[in-house]
Amino acid sequence: MAETLTQSAADAEDVDHGRRFLFWWLGISIVATPLVAIFLGPAIPPGHGTVEAAGQVVDNTVLVAISTPVCAFVLVMLAYTLTKFRSRAGVLEDGEPIRGNNRIQVLWVAITTVTVLFLAGFGSYELVSDGAGGGQGPSAAFTPVGYQKALDVQVIGQQWQFTYRYPSAGGVETPDLVLPENTLVRFHVTSLDAIHSFWAYELGVKADANPGVDNIAYVTTKGPLTFHVRCAELCGLWHGYMDDVGHVVSQSDFSAFLAKEKAVYAPIMKYLPPYAKTYLPDPQQRAG
Repeated sequence: MAETLTQSAADAEDVDHGRRFLFWWLGISIVATPLVAIFLGPAIPPGHGTVEAAGQVVDNTVLVAISTPVCAFVLVMLAYTLTKFRSRAGVLEDGEPIRGNNRIQVLWVAITTVTVLFLAGFGSYELVSDGAGGGQGPSAAFTPVGYQKALDVQVIGQQWQFTYRYPSAGGVETPDLVLPENTLVRFHVTSLDAIHSFWAYELGVKADANPGVDNIAYVTTKGPLTFHVRCAELCGLWHGYMDDVGHVVSQSDFSAFLAKEKAVYAPIMKYLPPYAKTYLPDPQQRAG
């Protein structure tokens, strides 16, 4: 009789622990998740300077919102375990062997499966909708609406700088990246030597620059913007200094920029190869 009462009390205590943990976890999750989604998510980079960048902010907001209950579960479990089940003074005894709980196992598999499938579907939809600003190789699989009329800009990586070529302006090549506002841009990213990575941070664009490859990435600009360009692939001794600052400007300022660059670089245009998707590097130039 005494053993039965003891077992019943232990079972009741086990139920109480589960209910207490669930109460704390749900309470913290219900409060923290909307706070994270409303205040933290929109503040996550890269910002809202382009359509692609804004889409990445939405993606990051969804991810941190879904991660919040998961993090709360781990932290509450840790705090509750350290508080309620820590080693106390007295004789140490082994707990009862637990051989599984079908209800918890089914719930665990169901919740994790639904979460993973939702994230897979959401991520696929976002990727298809705007390409997410990533390089898609010579034949882009995910193209935005109106891509046929996109402004082509070539990004050429070389040790240790990026240069930019505008086929719509006769193939003029400039050391500065300037884009017009409210325009769909198609980047053609390539390299003359080592593997580089064109990362226009605030634009939400990142595409590898591989020699002999035309890596296409789309971006839709909004209003005027100053953005930073970095190489995100270890490419040699001066990799850390391979950065630049670009600008999104008005249509009139962009036209003036192209006219100025064509005038400045006209004397050396004859030395440039004709505009192409990729170039064969000059071995003498590569050797310095």
